[in-house]
Amino acid sequence: QVQVVESGGGAVQAGGSLNLSCAVSAFTFPSNCVGWFRQAPGKEREGIASIQTVGRHTKYADSVKGRFTISQDDAKNTFYLHMSSLKPEDTAMYYCAAATRTYCSSVRISSADFRSWGQGTQVTVSS
Repeated sequence: QVQVVESGGGAVQAGGSLNLSCAVSAFTFPSNCVGWFRQAPGKEREGIASIQTVGRHTKYADSVKGRFTISQDDAKNTFYLHMSSLKPEDTAMYYCAAATRTYCSSVRISSADFRSWGQGTQVTVSS
């Protein structure tokens, strides 16, 4: 199981941008999946983006498609979520998660598919 640490959350006005980072301890196999999730108070955890470490195939939830971008820096073993055109409804605790020795699902971004989780970082978007 790998260790996952998120950073970069904060407060921003609607229309602004934020970059989240996710540092992952070294993967021992080349094929892994890293996902970003968020959970607002009183709501279920939502999978919003995933990236396959081999091939860098990405997937996004409709709620963030076109506004958020997931990427990876192999040298730093760090994954990023660039968020732009932020809306108040993007306010949530954001979590990074990793699944090792596997490929990302092509049909879903589900918390059930990930075993290693970070502690979360808060993002607050004001109107």
